[in-house]
Amino acid sequence: MTAETRRRAVKAARGEIPFDLLLTHARIVDMVTGEIREADVGIVGPLIASVHPRGSRSDARETHDLNNRYLSPGLMDTHVHLESSHLLPARYAEIVLAQGTTAVFWDPHELANVLGVDGVRLAIEASRGLPLQVMVAAPSSVPSTPGLEMSGADFAGNEMTTLLAWPEVRGVAEVMDMHGVLNGSQRMLEIMQAGLDSGKLIEGHARGLSGADLQAYLAAGVTSDHEMTSADDALEKLRAGLTLEIRGSHPYLLPDIVSALKTLPHLSSQITLCTDDVPPDMLLEKGGIIALLNLLIEHGLPATDALRFATLNAAIRLQRNDLGLIAAGRRADLVVFDSLERLTARQVYVAGKMIARDGATIEPLADAPLALPRDTVRLSALAADDFTLKIDGADHGVARLRHISGARFTRWGETDALVRHGAVQIPYGFSLIWVQHRHARHAAKPQIALLEGWGELRGAIATTYSHDSHNLVVLGRDPNDMALAANALINSGGGMALVQNGEVIAHVAMPIAGMLSDLPPAELARQFRELRDRSGVIADWEPPYRVFKAIEGTCLACNAGPHLTDLGLTDGSTRQIIDPLIAYRETPDTTQ
Repeated sequence: MTAETRRRAVKAARGEIPFDLLLTHARIVDMVTGEIREADVGIVGPLIASVHPRGSRSDARETHDLNNRYLSPGLMDTHVHLESSHLLPARYAEIVLAQGTTAVFWDPHELANVLGVDGVRLAIEASRGLPLQVMVAAPSSVPSTPGLEMSGADFAGNEMTTLLAWPEVRGVAEVMDMHGVLNGSQRMLEIMQAGLDSGKLIEGHARGLSGADLQAYLAAGVTSDHEMTSADDALEKLRAGLTLEIRGSHPYLLPDIVSALKTLPHLSSQITLCTDDVPPDMLLEKGGIIALLNLLIEHGLPATDALRFATLNAAIRLQRNDLGLIAAGRRADLVVFDSLERLTARQVYVAGKMIARDGATIEPLADAPLALPRDTVRLSALAADDFTLKIDGADHGVARLRHISGARFTRWGETDALVRHGAVQIPYGFSLIWVQHRHARHAAKPQIALLEGWGELRGAIATTYSHDSHNLVVLGRDPNDMALAANALINSGGGMALVQNGEVIAHVAMPIAGMLSDLPPAELARQFRELRDRSGVIADWEPPYRVFKAIEGTCLACNAGPHLTDLGLTDGSTRQIIDPLIAYRETPDTTQ
């Protein structure tokens, strides 16, 4: 913002010069008082110069009559991984801008886990010059659980200090290594100190923390959390002093959270909204922050409160005093709604210019001219034998094995399995999970374990988009199908694939870092929707936990319970790699 622009705004506010743009007949949603006020808004360049009584000014180079529609500040997303849309930033921006989202706080730790510091640099460069305000965070979770997994890079104090010195980086991204913070690991001490020294934000990931551990996590310097597991969890974290980032990616929690918030004497400014992860089909069909707002309103939260969470509260959290209000001196990022009962963006203004109307941007956004990282799945073709669970030194017998039970909230289980010619015969009701390091940083063999609670998969599901180390993950029962699914992704440079009866039945290629596509958004969404829909012929989904989305997070070793990573079967609670074999006894081979 130049001094000249600011001076012009002052003159326009006083009536000494005309506005560049005048918005008339608006019903302003006042984020400070909660009122709906009739007013006109005068804009100079990118700046709101005046909010004044209707009809009191008419001097402007251009006038837009809002016809008594509601005018809100632009929506803000306080925590998002753009990579989960599998779109390049310009294509993502076109979609969310048209929905009314004008600012996002992006944690690019998915890209960073594949590309290291270059992944954060890519996020910044690919977002530069977009009308969407993209604030980037320095990923603290590269990898999310050191010692239990290996991604494409390692970030500690030096990397964080470097990134936090960049002006585009606004803080430390979600601190997922809760164990390291609470137990004072040297790596997390360095990362937290770099964040504190920078004076920038420190985002949290306080999944499952309560009582003394939650207090200790805050004492370390963390100031926000989006990992709420219940309404009681949300209230405990709010009372502890964390900024809540209520997320849309777990909609089953929203009714209880809304009910709990409505019991409070007042709604704190420390309540914000975020999307976290939204796949491309849902982003196009349902929306990002706009979909979350409509759910909150549907569950009984007044629209004025919901909008305040996504505007003024978000601006306070992200330390952006130029955003979040319709007030003189603020940036003219605005969205027009017909109704507050169900929000649909009719017009969207960014920096004083209309950039979207009726659900589409007025002009396409140009992609940044960058060399995009391809060929990041550094694996050779695999054979069916690579997908057989074997017991070293065994021939024919019975193995007592530890296994993973459940989805999302995993538990340890034990079961007996027959061994024939050294290979484990998958028990009734079980499937396999298989993980292979794909970044060429170590040569460990593929890891494989029994999986209970997903039913008997009728084919194979493979992905290179697997939070947060993004190694190659395959779920299935038949080794031939699993090999075919894995090889489809190796050949396409990454993505997701479904195989059944020796046939690839759906495949979405993501050749950029093994997680992004350069397809047009509508085509990518169509392919992803087809893949999601067809996954139901392989797996029996049981919401809210055993859902298609759970495939992407099934290897999250930072969470409590057992998870399989490229280093083995891990325990997120004790931070150990566990031998799945408990006992083995040889039995006679009766097949001879």
